[in-house]
Amino acid sequence: MKMVKSLILGSAAALVAMGGAQAADLPLKAKAVEYVKVCSLYGAGFYYIPGTDTCIKLGGYVRADVSFNASSAYDAPAWSGASGQGNRLKNDYIFRSRQDINIDTRTATEYGVVRTYADFVLNWTTGTGQIAGTDTVGGLGVYFAFIQFAGFTIGKAVSQFDTPWSGYPGNNTAWLLGGYDNATGINQVSYTAQFGNGVSAAISLEDQSAYTQAGVFNVTNFASAAAGTANYVQGIYGTNSVAGVQIPDIVGQLRVDQAWGLFQLSAAAHQVRASYYGNAGTVFDERNGHPSDKWGYAVQGALSIRNLPTGPGDSINITATYANGATRYVLGGVTGSLQNGATNNAIYGSSGIPGAYQSIAFAGISDGVFSGANSITGTGISLTSAWGIRGAFNHNWSPTWSTSLFGAYTKVDYSGTATDLICAGGLAARITPVGATTCNPDFAIAQIGTVTRWTPAKGLTFSGEVLYTHIDQGYSGAFNVPVAVGTKPAAVYEAKDQGTWTGGLRAQRSF
Repeated sequence: MKMVKSLILGSAAALVAMGGAQAADLPLKAKAVEYVKVCSLYGAGFYYIPGTDTCIKLGGYVRADVSFNASSAYDAPAWSGASGQGNRLKNDYIFRSRQDINIDTRTATEYGVVRTYADFVLNWTTGTGQIAGTDTVGGLGVYFAFIQFAGFTIGKAVSQFDTPWSGYPGNNTAWLLGGYDNATGINQVSYTAQFGNGVSAAISLEDQSAYTQAGVFNVTNFASAAAGTANYVQGIYGTNSVAGVQIPDIVGQLRVDQAWGLFQLSAAAHQVRASYYGNAGTVFDERNGHPSDKWGYAVQGALSIRNLPTGPGDSINITATYANGATRYVLGGVTGSLQNGATNNAIYGSSGIPGAYQSIAFAGISDGVFSGANSITGTGISLTSAWGIRGAFNHNWSPTWSTSLFGAYTKVDYSGTATDLICAGGLAARITPVGATTCNPDFAIAQIGTVTRWTPAKGLTFSGEVLYTHIDQGYSGAFNVPVAVGTKPAAVYEAKDQGTWTGGLRAQRSF
């Protein structure tokens, strides 16, 4: 009996064990798969981030450029450094390859849409072969990184002063002057009010240290060093004495954007601050005090006309800008502030004066000029004025072929006081006139160009561009330059207007 009972219990235990093993082998219930869903709230290309109510869109482009007779990529005019000096040290072509990636996210809330946007670029440019750089010339760049919420924009975004086409009314080149250009964004806190029917207004505080400082020339002791001569010939009229920033630029905008086109008025207030006066042997000396701060300003009117009778999609984009003490709003760019005079320029050419080695046109920009050894003898800041006009006509020959004709005119005027300071502190003391001469730092730059584009497939465009730039400078006569300037020898040079051609080819795939 005991044997039978043991057998029965042993068999039951075996069956339980087998049942447990078989239960363990059964498949578990799979979790529901979260498929990526299309988000149609904000247009094509948006998808819901799985598990959230946030929509995301990825985009960007790959671009390859080659520029000819240029000083940098995107057919920048050959007017500085070895390019402006026009000898065998100049590169006849410059390649640039770029990868751009942008990320756009949007979330609906009870306060409206919360948006974030970021745009990053990787560049590889002739002569700047780094990847881990911090600029947008040869390495990693951050174009935009901002948050938008309830009408506010916080972060690096296009300036509220700028137009929707920025410095590109129809061109590829990043060097069309005559107006503001902030295509890569500027740090700001702004508020935009929408009134309906395409009417809006905005006010903004924007970081002037990024792109809108043209420097403040201190001509004190400028004539005391040979380096002053080299700088003077390149349009660097003194030691740059810009102080640290105190107040952001205050920017306002009023815009009407409708089916017929766009009209916009913009204004900016720009604080101009110098550091310190100098004394014998010292350029900056805080014991000597400094000139009083001044406020510069800039105003801009913009007009875009669409639906022209010349063809579907044709347009005209034009801006007119004036500035006093805020020169970079007219000579805009994305190369950073000119605190060190980095883009004051000189172009050399042939001379028609007997005995002169070559000719030269030189031009420099600033927000203001001052001089003085101390607070008693020092002058105040004399603000620099500038105005410009820039525009383009864009025509579509067919759905795949288009051409733009674009141009600009820019004028920079130094006040009488500033001219006297520059000429007495630089030209008269360091550069010897040869015969009758004129010292006048005023100048004008005229530009005209055209680009033709072919788009054989959606998002794929090939283009070719040519640009002519002419500098009409205020100096005249011949001057003996006693020191070498860059790679140019010490010699007699004729002050003469100059012109230069640049060109570019581009292939771009946008996605």
